[in-house]
Amino acid sequence: MNLASRSGLLNSNPADSVSWQVPKADTAVNPKVVASPAQAEALLAAVTRIRPALAAFFGCLYYAALRPEEAIALRRADCHLPRHGWGMLTLTQAAPRTAAAWTGNGTSHEQRGLKHRPEGSVRAVPIPPVLVTMLRHHDRCYGTAPDGRLFRGTRGGPLSESSYGRTWHTARTQTLGPAADTTLARRPYDLRHAALSLWLNAGAAPAQIAQRAGHSTTTLLAVYTHCIDGQDDITNRQIEHALHAENQAQCRKASGSANRRYRPDPVRHMSVHGPQPSARAGVRRSHATAARTHSFDHRLPFPHLRTHPGGSSKCRERAAGRPGSGPRMAHNRQQAVCGTAPPERKSR
Repeated sequence: MNLASRSGLLNSNPADSVSWQVPKADTAVNPKVVASPAQAEALLAAVTRIRPALAAFFGCLYYAALRPEEAIALRRADCHLPRHGWGMLTLTQAAPRTAAAWTGNGTSHEQRGLKHRPEGSVRAVPIPPVLVTMLRHHDRCYGTAPDGRLFRGTRGGPLSESSYGRTWHTARTQTLGPAADTTLARRPYDLRHAALSLWLNAGAAPAQIAQRAGHSTTTLLAVYTHCIDGQDDITNRQIEHALHAENQAQCRKASGSANRRYRPDPVRHMSVHGPQPSARAGVRRSHATAARTHSFDHRLPFPHLRTHPGGSSKCRERAAGRPGSGPRMAHNRQQAVCGTAPPERKSR
C-alpha cells in the first residue's frame, strides 16, 4: 500500500486510517512451571544417576541461572573455581541452536554474543559453592573439548538440545511421578525460571538479580511478577503499620496525644467560696514552714538575729527573711531592734 501510494497509483494509503494495533503478548512466566528448591535438587540428583556428565550442565541452569546456549558455550577459562567459597563465571558468548542453512559455519550451533547485549559484552555471574564443586568435579572427571568447552556431545561436538532433552525427560519421569504430565519443569529452561524466582523470593535486590541474569530490571519484574510468593503477608503488615502510624499522627494533631491523662482544670472546678484547704493540709503546711524557718535561722550571719522557740511571731517572721518585715539594724550596727517600732523622723 505504501509503495502504491508513493508511486501515485493510490491517492493515499487506506491502511493509515486503521487504528488497530497488534496486541502485546504476555511475557510473564507461569508459576506452574517453576519448580521448588526441593524439586529442583531432586531433578539434579536424578540427572546425576542417569548421565553424570550432564549434572554440572543442568547445575549451571539452576544455580547460576544460565540460559542453555550460554552453558553450552561455557569454557574452562571463563570459570573461577576456588577450593572454598563462591566462584565466578565470566560469560562472553553463547551458542544458540538454529538451522544449519542460517549459520555461517554450516552447523546447527554458531558462536554469538550474549542475548540482548551488544557485541563484546561481558556478564559476570557469582556462583555458590555447590556449583563450584560440581564444575570442579566435571573438569576433573571429563575434561574439556579441544577448544576449551566444558560440555560437549557424545562425539565431541557441541552439546545438542536433543541430547540433554532426552536426559531431562527421563529425570522428570523418575522424580515427579504423576506431576510429570503437567507443565512443572517441562523444559530445561524452566530451571532458569526456578533460579530467578528463588532469588527474588529470597529478597535480593532486583537490580543485582537482573545484572546476573542478563535482563533489565523492568523485564525481570515483568517476566517474574507472578512467581514472587510469600510476600503478601509482609506487605500487608507494612501497609497496616503505615496506616496505624498515620491515624495516630492525625489524632495528635486534632486533639493532642491519644494517651494523655485527664487532669481537671483547677479554675473550672473551683468552689464558689474559693478553695478550702483541709485541716490536715494546713497542719502539713505549718510544719513545712517551721522547718524552713529553722533551717534559715542557721544560715543567718549574726547569731543575735536567730529566733528562739519562745520569741514573738514578728521576730520569727523577720528572721525568716519575709519582704517588708525584716529586722532593722541600728545606725551603729551593734544592736538589732526586735519587736520595737523604728523611730519616727522629725518633720522639718
